[in-house]
Amino acid sequence: MTEPTPFIFYPDPRFSEAATNRPVDDALRAIGEHLLAAAEGVQAYGLAAVHIGIVAPVAVVSLGDPSRRDYRILYNPRVLSTGGPEAPGPEGSVSMPGIEVDVLRAANARIGFDDAAGQGRELALSGFAARVAQHEIDQVNGVFFLMRISRLKREAAIRRFAKLGRR
Repeated sequence: MTEPTPFIFYPDPRFSEAATNRPVDDALRAIGEHLLAAAEGVQAYGLAAVHIGIVAPVAVVSLGDPSRRDYRILYNPRVLSTGGPEAPGPEGSVSMPGIEVDVLRAANARIGFDDAAGQGRELALSGFAARVAQHEIDQVNGVFFLMRISRLKREAAIRRFAKLGRR
């Protein structure tokens, strides 16, 4: 049995660091596999490498029905375009357990990424999968989900998190 992956917690300064895109190699693939195992272990909808303490251009997202997990490892992920109506929806993080806030996101997103072989790919996503991908790609780019809400709501969420004793 493997040990559970230790997640880093907000406000670790690594959350504001943007990962630099790089060629997919064995080291990046190893991070992807480790991240996939971590996501499966906690049944996350998505994770960015920084959640396990590594600032790297890797994310794992669940692309299917939210009641199941259909994970895809994305290397060098990026949002190419967004569209459709923007709507608020609940978002949280394994790095801030117990906190969920509504974040405004576009209903549709076209994302680009490299697969494990280093080949460029694109996906058109909608609904929940688009939200998850935007959330995790933001994190790869050094944007923690709390930065997408007002300062007042962000401060309230941070206070709630501190009261939970996890900070």
